[in-house]
Amino acid sequence: MHPEHDYSESLLVHFRRIESLKKAALDYPSVLLDTAQLCDLELLLNRAFYPLCGYLDREDYESVIAGMRLGDGALWPIPVCLDVSDAMAGTLETGQSVALRDGEGFMLAVLTVSDLWKPDKKAEAHAVFGTDDPKQHPGVRRLYEEVGPWYIGGRLEGLHLPLHYDFKELRLDPADVHRRFSQNGWRNVIGFQTEKHLHCAHREMTLRAAREAGASIFLQPVAGPTHPGDLDHYTQIRCYKEIVRKYPRNMIMLGLIPLAMRRAGPREALWQAIIRKNYGCNHFMVADDHGDPFANRSPKERFYPLHAAQDLVRSFEEEIGSKMVPLKKMVYVEEKAQYIPEDEVVSGMNVKHISSSELKRRLENGLDIPEWFSYPEVVAELRRAHPPRSKQGFTIFITGLSGAGKSTIARVLLVKFMEICDRPVTLLDGDIVRTNLSSELTFSKEHRNLNITRIGFVANQITKNGGIAICAPIAPYEESRRHNRELISCSGGYIELYLSTPLKVCEERDRKGLYAKARAGKIKGVTGVDDPYIPPSDPELTIDTTGISADEAAQEILLYLEEKGYIR
Repeated sequence: MHPEHDYSESLLVHFRRIESLKKAALDYPSVLLDTAQLCDLELLLNRAFYPLCGYLDREDYESVIAGMRLGDGALWPIPVCLDVSDAMAGTLETGQSVALRDGEGFMLAVLTVSDLWKPDKKAEAHAVFGTDDPKQHPGVRRLYEEVGPWYIGGRLEGLHLPLHYDFKELRLDPADVHRRFSQNGWRNVIGFQTEKHLHCAHREMTLRAAREAGASIFLQPVAGPTHPGDLDHYTQIRCYKEIVRKYPRNMIMLGLIPLAMRRAGPREALWQAIIRKNYGCNHFMVADDHGDPFANRSPKERFYPLHAAQDLVRSFEEEIGSKMVPLKKMVYVEEKAQYIPEDEVVSGMNVKHISSSELKRRLENGLDIPEWFSYPEVVAELRRAHPPRSKQGFTIFITGLSGAGKSTIARVLLVKFMEICDRPVTLLDGDIVRTNLSSELTFSKEHRNLNITRIGFVANQITKNGGIAICAPIAPYEESRRHNRELISCSGGYIELYLSTPLKVCEERDRKGLYAKARAGKIKGVTGVDDPYIPPSDPELTIDTTGISADEAAQEILLYLEEKGYIR
């Protein structure tokens, strides 16, 4: 038979198989995947996670935890399992088929369950992250709070990759990348994964590393779940496209990777090196603080020892088939008018530097950003995404006991902002939201947190679109307040106001009669009486309204906003 006929017949068999699976899957239980799970699924299906062909079963999982290897001895440092809820786990058993769907219900793959178990998350956290304390490491906190209590392992049969409508030309799978390397005649390629915007120093660092390795550069930014403080995704990618134009021609290629990073330090770096090898890179750039959750902080604040990631990847170079290339920091020396390696700086040199926090301050205040630091095209994109604070949206999140004055202060602020009239203003009062957005919720801890995250979702949309959101719920628990801070801070300003008015004063006011009914035993679950209120750990403002009026409290808030540049 002619080869073209063979190919056509194999395609026909493939499509028939997909249609057959789709019909059968109508009777399968379904798991709706969140953003991080979709990232894992896509990299499993496109073979970026080779040698994995599905989610780890319990034996492989425990082997990875204990020694960074699968049960057959293959190197693999990060566990990749499908996590599910207690309710979902109760409907499953080994040998069963499960339909994996995106958030809209579109089926992407069929999982044949080979294992189902409840992991020891403390042991996993300690092995992968180096601590089981959620206060020390955000990866541990996410493992405890966001990852389901049950893990599923099993073989995958893919039907479709997750759908993407953005930057399609950059969403290259390993086969695409291998083909492009071959077309470019690239034999040595150095992989560079990043999640932050790049400036002149990064160009000099990567070019120097590439020259020393005799390699071309595959720049592969992360297009996965965002993290607190991350730039808007579209701005980020536009910045990458601009900086790629500053490299020599045929020296660099840009592609995206849908990776849900774990922030696991050295293990993370080794994992990324293996993934990059699957994309065809035989070199991988590793920073001295690679994979550290606090990489932008001072050396004393970082979680993992400096150079630990480089040392681990270097120790497995031969097995991976990829050489570790250290990413050396470059600094700008004014008298030389150029960048040089940090370790070549000698006494007397005038070294200039702009930190991430200083860059953010300059953007927020519309200040100059010199061309030695970043390219005008990149700065223009950043300015569009980060207008001065006086033109940004922001959220004021007022929390405190019932009777502390939240609603009254919120109404005063609403009027003041309407008088200023430079941005749309929305009041999200706790009682109003309960009536219109969360009427079906009870006052259990779970439902209280859900109510607050719903408020956070609405406030984030308002902030992202340049408006002012004033939120005034009780919000008694730290986890939901922290969730809102992390979500909204990515979109604009976030000011948490804690009304620290004592319970005794709030009870004396008791405009709604809640405390009297609670003390009489007529109602249950009243915050401050038989339900706890956890004060915020680090609010921007704390006001005790015992001896001041709502107008005076609002004036204090407005003065703070003026000082920080949110209003003029």
